[in-house]
Amino acid sequence: MDAVVAVYSDWGIGGAGTQPVVIPEDRKKFARLTRGCAVIVGRKTLEDFPGGKPLPGRVNIVLTRQDIVMPGAVIVHTPEEALAEGRKHERVFIIGGERVFHEMFPHINRVYVTKIEATPHSDAFFPDLDEAEDWRCVDCGQPLKSGGTEYRFLIYERI
Repeated sequence: MDAVVAVYSDWGIGGAGTQPVVIPEDRKKFARLTRGCAVIVGRKTLEDFPGGKPLPGRVNIVLTRQDIVMPGAVIVHTPEEALAEGRKHERVFIIGGERVFHEMFPHINRVYVTKIEATPHSDAFFPDLDEAEDWRCVDCGQPLKSGGTEYRFLIYERI
């Protein structure tokens, strides 16, 4: 199972329920990577997407504690249910938020990271893969720039 995440220099992924610094090229890469696949996403993260609706062109598996109905999404309440639903699909991406990343982390073998060279206030974090002994960067990307903000696309794999 793979994950896709945009992180800041301190591995923060957002603050106050949103992403303070957005790189348009990251959004485009995310769309290309996940289109046609299943995504496992938390309800709060889904609500931060445009219109707060499931992402088109993907099977949206929403992991939530709430008893909700969401047209266009499969609702699950435990990581085990998310895994079972994910196994029905050829390719699955964990796309956040923080709680979902942490609950699903033991099942993730590859992470597509957009590392944004900024440190806005974050209250949600992704595990620091640079410090993790069982992860390595297999594609460390070239420095890029968008609107004055430096970033790079990275791929980490569990070893």
